[in-house]
Amino acid sequence: MNDIQSIQNKLEQAIVLLEERFLEREELIRLLLLGLMSHENALLIGPPGSAKSQLARAVSQLFGGGGWFDYLLTRFTTPDEMFGPVSLQQLKQDVYVRQTAGYLPSADFAFLDEIFKANSAILNALLSILNERVFFNGREKEQVPLVFLMAASNELPEDNDQLAALYDRFLIRYEVGFLKQMSSYEQMFQLPTEPLPSLLSVKDVESVRKAAAAVTIPETLIYMLYRLKTEMETKEFSLSDRRWRKIGEVWKTSAALNGRNTVNVWDTVYTPHMLWDFPEDLHVLQELFQKEFQEALKQESERELPLRAYDQTAKHWLGTEDELHSFQFKKEVGGRMSQEAQEQMKDKLESCRIELEETARALRGKLVQWQQREKDLPGYIRNQNFLLTQTDRFAVKYTHLRIQGERILQTLQGLYRTLFDREIPGVQYDYTL
Repeated sequence: MNDIQSIQNKLEQAIVLLEERFLEREELIRLLLLGLMSHENALLIGPPGSAKSQLARAVSQLFGGGGWFDYLLTRFTTPDEMFGPVSLQQLKQDVYVRQTAGYLPSADFAFLDEIFKANSAILNALLSILNERVFFNGREKEQVPLVFLMAASNELPEDNDQLAALYDRFLIRYEVGFLKQMSSYEQMFQLPTEPLPSLLSVKDVESVRKAAAAVTIPETLIYMLYRLKTEMETKEFSLSDRRWRKIGEVWKTSAALNGRNTVNVWDTVYTPHMLWDFPEDLHVLQELFQKEFQEALKQESERELPLRAYDQTAKHWLGTEDELHSFQFKKEVGGRMSQEAQEQMKDKLESCRIELEETARALRGKLVQWQQREKDLPGYIRNQNFLLTQTDRFAVKYTHLRIQGERILQTLQGLYRTLFDREIPGVQYDYTL
């Protein structure tokens, strides 16, 4: 078993353990683990009492709980509380240095509650820690070991340039609410309370980062990203270039975790949670994303179900239908045509017959294979990305592609029937499935 397969198995165990403790958080749990493996920061927006800090601590426990720092920020929080006190010994020698051991600059994992209440004295230091993983300690620039920082807030920042810069450092955003299902309330009083085991390590994260660096993003998905950016801008949504680049890095991490060296369309599913600035915009952005996702899925599926080529064939011969039908009619009624024109039309009609038959048979075969896949589409999709949840709701996207293929097949059959007054041999297909 290679390192990535071992890490995938440990992540699956971690997901099960976290889901037992945090109900109705299936998508959030997977998104946080993906963000952690991508070295990206996550921001949770939601009311007090929705288990935001508890979830952050649970994630750190999976890594042994070492190097953990958490703090509730207020406008009165001082830099000493966050970054460590100034060393008095060094100060006597006119050197301004903080003792960072046990504070944020020394942490592997951190949780900052009410992040947007940070004052300007803390804010500037936070910006470099969150983005570059660097802390300016006096005159020295120190690399911080921070793997993952999760922050929470009950509300979003007001229109403030400094806070906007901080907000932009959180690629992953998620709105957390209270439990909604009756079954969750039934389980609430029987949740496990024992400490979580140390399943993962910082070394695992580094292994994933190394694998992700070797992953490539195909041109089709780069184009998908650009189309999404363009569509968002028409709706007056704007993202920084930094965030677009980081979205691509998260896609690469997802591919690496699934043992692939190329990103596929299923690595992009969580993208909407990296796009919004206000929770109320998520619905609109999801619609824009789903439109581009479906088109990208169609393009990626072309190898197995080349609908574009089949559709082009159908449209080509549909464009000649009147001409070919007119020739058929003239033959029946004895209409006059030159010998050369007759030969040309005979050749064209024969080419049409052969191409319609070959295309229809090929398409029918592909559709039958596609139907076999549909018998376990959730399983197939999960094999593409084990971090996805509710895979059955994604299965309909493949069904949509099959329906498109069936429409093309009906067009081919109808055209053949019109021109040759019979069915295409060997292309019987059950449209009722």
